Amino acid sequence: MTLTPPPSQWTFLTNHTHVLLYLVRQPDATLRQVALEVGITERAVQRIVRDLEQSGTLTRTRTGRRNSYAVNAAFALRHPLEAHRSVGDLLALLAPAPGEPPSD
Repeated sequence: MTLTPPPSQWTFLTNHTHVLLYLVRQPDATLRQVALEVGITERAVQRIVRDLEQSGTLTRTRTGRRNSYAVNAAFALRHPLEAHRSVGDLLALLAPAPGEPPSD
C-alpha cells in the first residue's frame, strides 16, 4: 500500500532517503516499483539511484536482466550537521531488522 502524503505536506526525509530505505527493504525491486512506493517518477528514481551509486552509498549488481542493490552502511552522511553519523546509523533507526516486517 502506497502512503504518499498530499502535495501540500512536507516530510522530514528526502526522496533520496525514501529510495534508499525502500531498496534496503526490497533490494531486488524494479525502479518502477520504487517509484510507485515512494510516490515519485521512475525518471526521478533513476537520477537518485545514480546519485547514490556515484557517491558510493549504493552498489548495483546485475543478475540476468534484473538489478539488485546493496547499501554501504559505513558511508558517512553528507551534511556537516550529520557527518558524525553513517548511513547504517540512519538505517538502524528507520529500516526494520532483517526478517522483521516494515511497520505501518
